[in-house]
Amino acid sequence: MALSKHLNADQLIQSAKDHKGHIHSSTAHTAVSAYGGRYGTDPIPKYKLPSKGVDADAAYQLIHDELSLDGSPSLNLASFVHTWMPKQADQLMMENLSKNLIDQDEYPMTQVIHTRCVSVLADLWHAPSSHQAIGTATTGSSEAIQLGGLAMKRLWQEKRKAAGKSIHEPGPNIVMGANAQVALEKFARYFDVETRLVPISVESNYCLDPKRAMEYIDENTIGVYVILGSTYTGHYEPVKEMAALLDEFEARTGHSVPIHVDGASGGFVAPFANPKLEWDFRIPRVVSINASGHKFGLSYVGVGWVVWRSKQFLPKDLIFELHYLGSVEYSFSLNFSRPAHPIIAQYFNFVHLGFEGFRNVALQDLKNARLLSRALEKSGMFVVLSDIHRPVEGIASATKTALGFDEGNIENYKPGLPVVSFRFTDEYKQKHPDVQQRWVQVLLRAKGWIVPNYELAPNLENVDILRVVVRENVTATMIDRLVADIIEIMEGLSESDNPVHALATLQNRKTVEGHHGRLEEGSGSKSNGTYAKQC
Repeated sequence: MALSKHLNADQLIQSAKDHKGHIHSSTAHTAVSAYGGRYGTDPIPKYKLPSKGVDADAAYQLIHDELSLDGSPSLNLASFVHTWMPKQADQLMMENLSKNLIDQDEYPMTQVIHTRCVSVLADLWHAPSSHQAIGTATTGSSEAIQLGGLAMKRLWQEKRKAAGKSIHEPGPNIVMGANAQVALEKFARYFDVETRLVPISVESNYCLDPKRAMEYIDENTIGVYVILGSTYTGHYEPVKEMAALLDEFEARTGHSVPIHVDGASGGFVAPFANPKLEWDFRIPRVVSINASGHKFGLSYVGVGWVVWRSKQFLPKDLIFELHYLGSVEYSFSLNFSRPAHPIIAQYFNFVHLGFEGFRNVALQDLKNARLLSRALEKSGMFVVLSDIHRPVEGIASATKTALGFDEGNIENYKPGLPVVSFRFTDEYKQKHPDVQQRWVQVLLRAKGWIVPNYELAPNLENVDILRVVVRENVTATMIDRLVADIIEIMEGLSESDNPVHALATLQNRKTVEGHHGRLEEGSGSKSNGTYAKQC
């Protein structure tokens, strides 16, 4: 059994403390601040409410220092969540931190801003009429997906009842790719809908295969979740192709199956980077779309959106009329109280950036993602599974023409999220069978980078991938350092097939910038034995 199984860190710390005489504390679960002497604070229980509070400065310093153990959000390349906004946005959020969005009568202008945001998104996603579209802010895409699924379930139930058919036997089902994010499956489990997961394959770009999906659809299918940006590889699932097959299905059987587009990330990338791509309300079968404002909507965490193409696709029994605080209000969200400042932050982005600003950010993200993809492939050690750096079919041949290939034109590349998913090449694995890909994740973490290594979705779960999300703050300079660190780690692992050897090389950061302004080895006098390492 591992040594860690026998040792309890809290008990070790408790037994190592100074004790008065033979009297020992009854609990080890206390937090002792390094500033206890300065602020005059006693140890604070970790898991119980302290009987007496401490000074605000002491409380801040204690919690601030504990949170310094977290990873750096800027180096967290595992997350899609945005981590930076201009200071003016920070100020707006602080000024409105105490406002509750549900209090529409008390904060009417905040509600107006909320309505504007919904209208902006309806127009951006080409709703037939932005005046007829309806939507709401949510805590994130997870809540938005629940609402989109509930609306499709209610509409299916109404149709079944009108036709005199049972809504219980065999009951509703929903179809999605096996690569679906857990929030989609949560909807099915929480609201008693059978989940039908369509296996993925290399040929389907590791996400939903529309033709195979049709094998799972019947008269009890309430809808199909189509993902605009798989969390595994960033691929866009083919919404238009899925809709065409469902059109044929309806013409053949009379059963209409709607589409909800999970645009958690792609909903704020595709409209700007690939405005010609048809995935949204331009496709009649798409009845609702969700997106995360706190991802590529460039807002801080805590805001998502769901929009229906028109009011007819949001059943009235999901809309609650509230007689609350002196006014009549309407609510169709899972939460009641909700902070208003994330919605205000989202509106700030709309006003501050406009279409051109959002497009510039999206294009820069994709450019940096292409840079990382190409560098990894050129190393000869990695296969890149994502495709945003690959030319669309027919464009590649243009490189042989007199006109050449415009590498800066986004229309020349396959559309997708600025996500880079990669794995060891088969040749590398054959040459170094003892090297485990997950070691790269661990060794990158030692350098500060947070890059996850995990298996693909069912049917390809034997394939592990490393994944980098290129957000706005991930600059070309950071890509340079990341690639240098990855190559250094890989070279260390290749030399010894042992992660211990790579750990020994962590003190060296061999980057392109590292050669500028530095003296070569041997340029100084020899050490005389004093401690001469960096402090």
